[in-house]
Amino acid sequence: MIRLAASGIFLILVIFISCTKPKKEAVNKFSDTVFVKIADFQDRRLSDSLYTYFKHIDATYRRDAVLAFASIQDSTAVNALKEVLLNDTDSTVRQAAAYALGQIKTNSGAVVLALAIAKEKNTMVQKEILEAYGKATSRWALNEKPWDSLATEGLSLSLYRSGLRNILDSTFHKRAAELLQKPHTEPARLAAAHYFARAANGFDQYEKAIIASALHDLSSDVRMASALALRKIKTDSSRVNLERIVKSNADYRIRANAVRALQSFPFDKTKAILLSALTDEQVNIAVTASEVIKEVITKDAWQEIAALAKITSNQRVQANLYEAALRAGNGKDLAEEVAGTIKTATNPYKKAALLSALRASIMMHTFVEEQLLAADTPVVRSSAADALVAMNYDKKFDPAWKKQFAAIYQKAVQTGDAAVIGIVAGALMDSTLGYKSVITDYTFLHDAKKKLSLPKDNEALQPLEAAIAYFEGNKNSSPVKNEFNHPIDWKLVKTIPKDQRVKISTTKGDIVIRLLVEEAPGSVANFVSLLNQKYFNQKFFHRVVPNFVIQAGCNRGDGWGSEDYSIRSEFSMERYKTGSVGMASAGKDTEGTQWFITHSPTPHLDGRYTIFADVESGMEVVHIIEVGDQILSVDFMSDKMP
Repeated sequence: MIRLAASGIFLILVIFISCTKPKKEAVNKFSDTVFVKIADFQDRRLSDSLYTYFKHIDATYRRDAVLAFASIQDSTAVNALKEVLLNDTDSTVRQAAAYALGQIKTNSGAVVLALAIAKEKNTMVQKEILEAYGKATSRWALNEKPWDSLATEGLSLSLYRSGLRNILDSTFHKRAAELLQKPHTEPARLAAAHYFARAANGFDQYEKAIIASALHDLSSDVRMASALALRKIKTDSSRVNLERIVKSNADYRIRANAVRALQSFPFDKTKAILLSALTDEQVNIAVTASEVIKEVITKDAWQEIAALAKITSNQRVQANLYEAALRAGNGKDLAEEVAGTIKTATNPYKKAALLSALRASIMMHTFVEEQLLAADTPVVRSSAADALVAMNYDKKFDPAWKKQFAAIYQKAVQTGDAAVIGIVAGALMDSTLGYKSVITDYTFLHDAKKKLSLPKDNEALQPLEAAIAYFEGNKNSSPVKNEFNHPIDWKLVKTIPKDQRVKISTTKGDIVIRLLVEEAPGSVANFVSLLNQKYFNQKFFHRVVPNFVIQAGCNRGDGWGSEDYSIRSEFSMERYKTGSVGMASAGKDTEGTQWFITHSPTPHLDGRYTIFADVESGMEVVHIIEVGDQILSVDFMSDKMP
C-alpha cells in the first residue's frame, strides 16, 4: 500500500475544501465587467463601441448591446439592428432588436420590422415586432395572418401604438373591437381598450362592445380603460352606463375614469352624479369630480357650487369648486372670499391651490401679483405665476391690459425664481399673445438667463431661450439640450442587490418598492445615492393625478426643482403597470431627482420615461396619497446594502 504523509493529506483536504466552498454570489449582473462596459457605452451614447458586441458569442452580451439602442435611439443603427433581427440565432436578442427599432421610430425601421414579421417563427419575438411596428410606421400596412394568442397581443398593441400617432387604417376600429372581447387574452383586450380610450375617435358603432367591456370584463384594468373610452361616444346610453359605474363599481380607479368620462356630457344631465361624487370616501373620486365640474359648469349653477366650495374641507376640491364658480359667475364678492381665504391660509399647498382658482377671475390679477412677489414658498410663487398666465389666455382678457401684464411679467421674471421665469417666458414666447408689440426692451430676459444654468434649470431655460429668440426674430435658434454630465457610479451599482427593497415612509403609511438595478443601473444608482444623503426625507408629494400618478422628489415642492446634474434616460423592456416607479423628466436625458408611481397601467408612458422600480407592497397607500402629503424617510429594507 502507498501511504501519504500527514502533510500531503492536509494539502489534499485544503484543496478539496477550497474547491467545494461555494462562491460568493454576485449581487447583480454588473459584477461582470462586460455588462458594465455595455451599459457605460449606452450611458455615454457611444454607438460605435456597442456594435462590437453584436456578434459576441455570448447572447446575453449581444442582447444588452442591442437593447442599448432603445435608449440611445440612433437612427444610423437601423441597418445593424436589421442584421440582428433577421439573422441572430437567439430569440431574446431578436426581441431586443425589435424593441430598439420601435424606439428609434423611423420608417426605414418599420420596413425592417415588416420584413422580420414575415419570417419570424418565435411568438414572443413576433409580439415585440408587431408592437414596434406600430411605434415606427408612417403607414400601417401589415398583412395579417392567423396569429397565436401571444402574437395577437402584439397586434393589439401595434394598433394602439399606431393610433397614438394618428396613423389609423379604416379597419382599425373593427379589429380593435374584436380584440376587446373574449377569447382574446387580457393583454390583448387591455391594448384594445386603451386604443379606444386614447388613440381613436369616431367609433360610435362599437358602443355596445365598449359598454359591455366597461361593465363586465373580468379585468379591472380593461374595465377602467373602456370606461374612459365612453367619453368619446356622447350618447345617453354611454352616459347612463358611466353613471352606473360611478355608483356601483368597487374599484375606485374605474369609478374615477367613469367620472372623468362624464366631462363629455352636458352638466344638466350629469350634475346629480357629479355632486354625489364630491362626497365619495375615496379622495381621488372627489378630486376628479371637482375637476370635471370646473370644465362643464353652467352659469345657473355657480352659486350652488360656490356654497359647496365654502364648506368643503379638502383643499384641492375646494379650490376646484371655487374656480368653477368663478368661471361661471365671476362674482367680485366670491373672488374676494377666495382672496380672504388665501390670506389666512397657513398651508402653502392650500394657498397655492386657491391661487390657481383665481385664474378664473381676471379682476384679481393685482392681488395675485402681490402674492407672487411677497411669497416665501416656491409652490406659492409658481402657482401665482401660473394663474397670471392663465388669465392672459382667458377669452375675457382685454388686449388693453397687455401693457399692464407686460409690466407684471417683467417684475415676475426679475424675482429670479426659475419656475416663475419658465412659466412667464412660456407666455412671452407665444406669438398669439403678441407681447413683441408692447415690450421693446427685453434685456430683463437676458438678465434672467444669466441667473439660470444647465442642467439644473433646463425646464425654465427652454421657454426662456424660445422667448428671447422670438423677441430677437431668430427663427433658427437651437433648442436647449443637456450635455452628458453625470456618469454612472459603477462602484455603487455593484453593491446594489438586484432584488433590493426600499421602504418609503409617508404621512399616509409605508410603500415598499423593489429596485430594478439590472434594467436601469444609472437611475437606481442615482436614487440610492440620494437615499444615502437622506435627500427625499421631508420632501412632499407635489403632484397627484387621480388614477394616473403620484410624484415626489422635488427640492422646491412644486415640480420645478432639480439639482445641478442630470442623468440619462434608460429604456428597458419593462412596461408601465400598476405600481411602476418611473423617473420624471422634461424630455429625454433630463432626469434628476423627481420620480412617480403609477396608479394603474399607463402604456402611453412606455419607452418614454425610465422605469427603475416596482411597488412590492403599499399600493393602498399610493391610492390615498394627496398633494402636500410628506415623505418622512426612505430606507433600505435589509442589511444587504453597505
